[in-house]
Amino acid sequence: MVSPALKRNADHLSTSKSDTKKPKGGSITSFFGVPKPKPAETLGTKAVAPPRPSSFNKEKWLATLTPEQKELLQLEIDTLDDSWLAHLKDDITTTEFLNLKRFLKKEKEGKAKIFPPEEDVYSWSRLTPLHSVKVVIVGQDPYHNDNQAHGLAFSVRPPTRAPPSLVNIYKGLKKNYPDFTPPPNNSGLLTPWAERGVLMLNTCLTVRAHQAHSHGNKGWESFTQKVIDLVARVRTHGVVFLAWGKPAGLRVTKINRDKHYVLQSAHPSPFSAHTGFFDNGHFKKCNDWLASRYGDDEIIDWNLVPTKKKLTAPSDKENISILANVTEVTTKAAEPQCPDDEDKKTKTCPVDDEFDDEDALEALAAAEKELSAS
Repeated sequence: MVSPALKRNADHLSTSKSDTKKPKGGSITSFFGVPKPKPAETLGTKAVAPPRPSSFNKEKWLATLTPEQKELLQLEIDTLDDSWLAHLKDDITTTEFLNLKRFLKKEKEGKAKIFPPEEDVYSWSRLTPLHSVKVVIVGQDPYHNDNQAHGLAFSVRPPTRAPPSLVNIYKGLKKNYPDFTPPPNNSGLLTPWAERGVLMLNTCLTVRAHQAHSHGNKGWESFTQKVIDLVARVRTHGVVFLAWGKPAGLRVTKINRDKHYVLQSAHPSPFSAHTGFFDNGHFKKCNDWLASRYGDDEIIDWNLVPTKKKLTAPSDKENISILANVTEVTTKAAEPQCPDDEDKKTKTCPVDDEFDDEDALEALAAAEKELSAS
C-alpha cells in the first residue's frame, strides 16, 4: 500500500506555482477547445484539440478490482494522473503488467534500492496530463545513481548537476536559439518543460540503484509503448515526437506521419551527439510545426530560467556563422574522453551511465578498439 504521506508527497510534487497560473487570455484548456466539425486539418491550418475527458468514474473502476490487484496497483491508483489512468486502466490489469508489479514488489521486499523514488515513478503523468501533451521526448532507462532520477527523461533535481547528455541538449538548444541560457549552477531540472506540454517519457520507468537496465524486459517497455501509442491516438490534431538514438526511433515507427511530426536523430550522449544531434535543429523545427498547426502562442518556451523574453531563432545568415562556431566547440566536447593515464592500453573510455543507447555503445566499442590497437 502507498502510505497517505507518500500520496500527499506525490500530489505536492506534481504541482507548482506555475500549475495554478492561467495563461494570458484564458485557461490552459483554451488550447484544447472543441474540435471543428470538419475532417482533420492539414498542416498550416490552426487545429483544435479535444477537451479534457471527464467521464472516468474512478470509484466505479476501483470496485471492479480484486484485492490483489488493488494491492499491486496502489501506486498507479494513487499517483498516476486520472487523465492517463482513464485510458490505461485496462492495460495495468493485464497479466503482463501485474507480473511487472509482482517483480517490483519482490525487489522492494528484498530491500533493493530502486530509482526513481516511488512517488516520482509517474510524475510525468501529473506534470503533463494527457490533454496537455504537445511534444513527446522519448527517453530510455532512468538515471541509476543517487539523487538523479525523478520520473522525467533526462531531468535531474537540484543540486545534482546536469548529466552529459542533458548538457549536450542545452548545446543543441543554443544552436537553435542563441539567446538560450542554461540554468545556473549547471542545473538539470526540466519540470518547466513538462508543465508546458512536453512529455518526457522513459521507456523503462524504474531501475535498481547503480545497475543500468536492471528492470529492462520486465514489462515497462510494453506499458510505455502503450503510453506513446495512446498519445498518437488521442491527440488527433497532432503532436511532435522527438526520438534520439536507435532505441527511441523504434518506439515511434508506427506513428502516423500525416497526423504527427516525428523527428529522429543521433542520441545526445557524448559518444554519439557529434554524429548528428547538434545539427538536427529539432527544437526550432518542433516550434515551427506547432506554430503552423496551432498558432504562435502555442509553441514551446524552452527557457529554463525566469524571463519575459521569448527565445528567437537567428536569421539564415546569422545561423551559418553560429552553427560553424558551435559545431567546433560541441564536437570537441562530445568526443569520448579516456583517462589520462600512462597505461591507457589497459583502460577503457568512461561510459555515460544514464542510459543504454545503441549508438553510444557502438561508438564506445570503436573507441575501445582504437585504444587497444594503439
